[in-house]
Amino acid sequence: MAEFTTLSKRIEFSASHRYWNNDFSEEENHSIFGKCTSEYGHGHNYVLETTVRGPVDEDTGMIINIYKLKPILKSVLKEFDHKFLNLDTDYFEKLIPTTENFAKILYECINEKLKDSECELLKVRLYETKDLYVDYWK
Repeated sequence: MAEFTTLSKRIEFSASHRYWNNDFSEEENHSIFGKCTSEYGHGHNYVLETTVRGPVDEDTGMIINIYKLKPILKSVLKEFDHKFLNLDTDYFEKLIPTTENFAKILYECINEKLKDSECELLKVRLYETKDLYVDYWK
């Protein structure tokens, strides 16, 4: 059986969002999503923790060089950093940008960029606040 080690990297970024389901009445939206229904949205200083796994290379002692991983993560976050998720990205045209949905989207985007890498994406953890986060993995 192959041995694997994990490596996790945290990156902070900011984005805003609004919770609203067009299939619900205004009253239902307010009842379910509360203050998160403001048409102007609200923002968060998110923390994304990305965990990759793979064998440790005998020559480098690393799973992946952090100087290779960090630009991949930053390139993904460029689509979301300082954006109003509902309007500035195509990902949330029909999908409510909850932390759960956002974590899944980030996982998929990062996973795509790591396809030809020496490691594989294990999971992402997205902190909306310091005490609220979502883990997503496949």
